[in-house]
Amino acid sequence: MKSFNIQWSIRVVLLIMAISLIIPANLFAKTAREIDASADAAIERFHTQVAGAQKLIESSKGMLVMPNVAKGAFIIGAQYGEGALRIGGNTVDYYNTISGSIGFQIGGQAKDIILLFMTDEALSQFRASSGWETGLDGNVALITIGAGEQADTRTLKEAIIGFVFDAKGLIADISLKGAKFTKLNK
Repeated sequence: MKSFNIQWSIRVVLLIMAISLIIPANLFAKTAREIDASADAAIERFHTQVAGAQKLIESSKGMLVMPNVAKGAFIIGAQYGEGALRIGGNTVDYYNTISGSIGFQIGGQAKDIILLFMTDEALSQFRASSGWETGLDGNVALITIGAGEQADTRTLKEAIIGFVFDAKGLIADISLKGAKFTKLNK
């Protein structure tokens, strides 16, 4: 029994160390300038990692860029990040995303998320909501980069296309299930 407790203690310490390496110290309460700089870097990574990224962005009515969204989990998981909504290349609003989960999970991860709003209606509904939740307030056609998935003609006809990419860390969950996006006052 004592060996079991020591093993779990070692695992918890390793998890805390992994999360501290992945999650930036200034994750919370970023300034508008910091969010814009992070969003610019995420868009550059998007162009590098996604074939046809520029065409997708130009076809969209708006783009929500959530760079370095951090997730940590040990049975109970939490995810948080801040980003910018851009229309015509300009930031119009700032948002955060937060979600929680419970179940068999352990680890930490940082990832970039980009939501492309392909219709005016989808963009308007997103902007009008006080707390927009994926799957509940809008369905997102999710494309995970690095898993061999590609945008096809069926996916590109969706009202909202989501990309999760540049994931770093040790957790096996790349999804947007239950992610809630809330407008920030910046």
